[in-house]
Formats: sequence, structure tokens, C-alpha cells
Amino acid sequence: MSNFDDKLAQHISGISKEKQPERDLWRGIELGITSQQDDASSSTVTSKQWMAIAASVCLVTVLWFAAPFAFKADESRSDGYALIDAMSMQQQQQVNSLLASYESTTALTEDWQEQLKELDDAADVIKAALKDDPDNSALIKMLHHVYQQQIALIERVHAPKWQQI
Repeated sequence: MSNFDDKLAQHISGISKEKQPERDLWRGIELGITSQQDDASSSTVTSKQWMAIAASVCLVTVLWFAAPFAFKADESRSDGYALIDAMSMQQQQQVNSLLASYESTTALTEDWQEQLKELDDAADVIKAALKDDPDNSALIKMLHHVYQQQIALIERVHAPKWQQI
């Protein structure tokens, strides 16, 4: 047994203590570093978009669930319109914020403002219908969908070239 131990110790001492890679690793490291930098710069835009979407969803959810508790049944129907007013105000702030953030970016199409105006007109028609029936959940969902389309339109026409397919 000791002969085996001696051979093993001799073999171990003959092995190089430093392992050399089979290929040059610097190219992979360099690509990883630049990829992380690119991801960090692109995640800034993405995180702004996600924060805006998350804020919209949170506001609508809170208002949706708080609305039955905030308004008494004997109050006038105009008080039930407060949810729609809050949604509209929050949407306008979000649109203004997005437009300000994309101010230095050129739009990819020429007629995007016309499309935005058409969506505004659709929102106005839905809000007019909601004045008569402020508790109509289908109309509220339609208004929310139109608002989401506005945000998507602004983001899509101002998308950086590296995000386009």
C-alpha cells in the first residue's frame, strides 16, 4: 500500500499546479462586458416603459377597487365620474412624460400625431358615454384600452433603431 501512496504522491508532484485554458478567453470576456453595457443602456429605456405601465396599472387597480368605497350611492352621478377623471389625468401626465422623454428622438413615421389625435377623439367619445353611465365597466375597459394604445403608439414610433426588427 505504501508503494501505491509513493507513486500517487510522485504523480501529484509532477502535475503542473497551474491549469492553462485550451483557448484564448479574452474575446469571450470582452463580449460579455460589452453585452452587459449594451443591456444596461437598453434596460434604462425598458425600465422607464415598465415603470410607466406599472404605475398605470396600479392607479387603475386602486381606483377600481376604491371607487365603491369612495362614493356613496346617494351622491350624484357626476361624482361617479371621478374615476374616469383620475384615469384621464394620469393618462395625460404619462403621455406628456413620454413625449418629453422622446423629444430628442425622431419619429419613425410622419402621421403618428394624426393617429394619436384619432385615439384622443375615441377617448373623448367614450368619456362622453361614461358621463351618462359612469359605472359601465365595459366602457371603462374600452377607455383604458384606448389609453394603452396611445402609450404603445408613442413608444413604437420613437423606438430606437436598435430595437426595430
